[in-house]
Amino acid sequence: MFGVINRIVQSEEIANDVLQEAFVKIWKNLPFYTREKGTLYTWMLNICRNMAIDTVRSKQYKNETQNQSIEDFVSVVDQTEQLQSKVDHIGLRKVLDKLKPEHLILINKVYFEGYTQEEVSKELGIPHGTVKTRIRAAILQLRGILNTDEQ
Repeated sequence: MFGVINRIVQSEEIANDVLQEAFVKIWKNLPFYTREKGTLYTWMLNICRNMAIDTVRSKQYKNETQNQSIEDFVSVVDQTEQLQSKVDHIGLRKVLDKLKPEHLILINKVYFEGYTQEEVSKELGIPHGTVKTRIRAAILQLRGILNTDEQ
């Protein structure tokens, strides 16, 4: 949920605030959840996503993002580089680079950028079922790669 919010607001600090507010809203509205409308996770994810979108559309958010100093942007770049180096440090990048290109883009979007499968489907113009199938195939391919590397 944090990944989805963070991708929308593009600030860890704001994403943490939105996530906390979202959990409070979820807690207060839990009696209104019904299974007929979908799984609990999907319901919670929609609340988080909608709150993140509302935050981005708010005047306060727009004012804050327009008035950021250069130091704020430098820290965002530093955080991105730190995340990339952590991924490289554990050797994950080498394993992921062995994936087929159509699988790699999906894994990056879903697992590292916080996209939902439906959002990936819309962005890449691929049917939702195809996205699910390719992610499943990518996971199986990763298992095979890791099993081969262990032996």
